[in-house]
Amino acid sequence: MTALSFDEHGVDVVYEGTEFRLERGLIEEATEKSYPDVTDHEVLQIVEKNPMLSGEPRRIGDLV
Repeated sequence: MTALSFDEHGVDVVYEGTEFRLERGLIEEATEKSYPDVTDHEVLQIVEKNPMLSGEPRRIGDLV
């Protein structure tokens, strides 16, 4: 399971027991969107090859 923790500067990720941080600029570059408009599903797709997506995607701007 992957855990994502969002703040205004990036996302803390725990993936398969490994903790790391995705900075805001990296997420914006990878998605070609402004950080607040990126969804949690899009971040999960950056981290995992074939993630199990459930529920409605939520914008980071609504989460922080």
